Amino acid sequence: MTLRRKLAAEFLGTALLLAIVVGSGIMAERLAGGNVAIALLANALATGAGLFALILLFGPVSGAHFNPVVTLAALFFGQLDRRTALLFVGVQIAGAFAGVAAAHGMFDMTLFSASQHIRTGLPQWWSEAVATFGLLGVIIGCSRIQPERTPAAVACYITAAYWFTASTSFANPAVTLARAASDSFAGIRPQDIPGFIVAQLLGAACAAVLFGWLFQPQSEELS
Repeated sequence: MTLRRKLAAEFLGTALLLAIVVGSGIMAERLAGGNVAIALLANALATGAGLFALILLFGPVSGAHFNPVVTLAALFFGQLDRRTALLFVGVQIAGAFAGVAAAHGMFDMTLFSASQHIRTGLPQWWSEAVATFGLLGVIIGCSRIQPERTPAAVACYITAAYWFTASTSFANPAVTLARAASDSFAGIRPQDIPGFIVAQLLGAACAAVLFGWLFQPQSEELS
């Protein structure tokens, strides 16, 4: 598979993911009649279902990262070179903003608007570290022992993490950056971005080390 096709897959996959996250959040908020629990449930189910489909679709092309921390983990494990990893991250971020614009366009909203949704404080940051740690763990473990089940496992984990974390589990720096440009149910204030991304990177780093060791390839165990 050529690099151009991989980059196109990462751009399109991340854009569609953000369109799903933001679009379903807007629709859920409008239809839930002020019931935040119902809105969150709808947002979580749409995101999990959409993510499952997108991983199945784009996995054979690029690996369906759609997430800079997944790409950095692949770099850490020697699955990508630095140039390719940097390009992946760049198109993921660009795709994320394109997805936000697409969602806003569908709901007759300004293409980009700074979010006013407050998401800050230690519980939120800890939530993002835990969410990202678990996400990377699921990806690393499943991809090594049951790769055919990885799409379902990742989708189920993200759906669950919407509910067991105080932050509703962004677990993705590209998603975090782009959602700051959506003043909607799914948004995050621009000033709250740094805390989220630092927590995500720390959670991802811990997961890469721990799960990389826990699920060592058999050839490494025997060496």
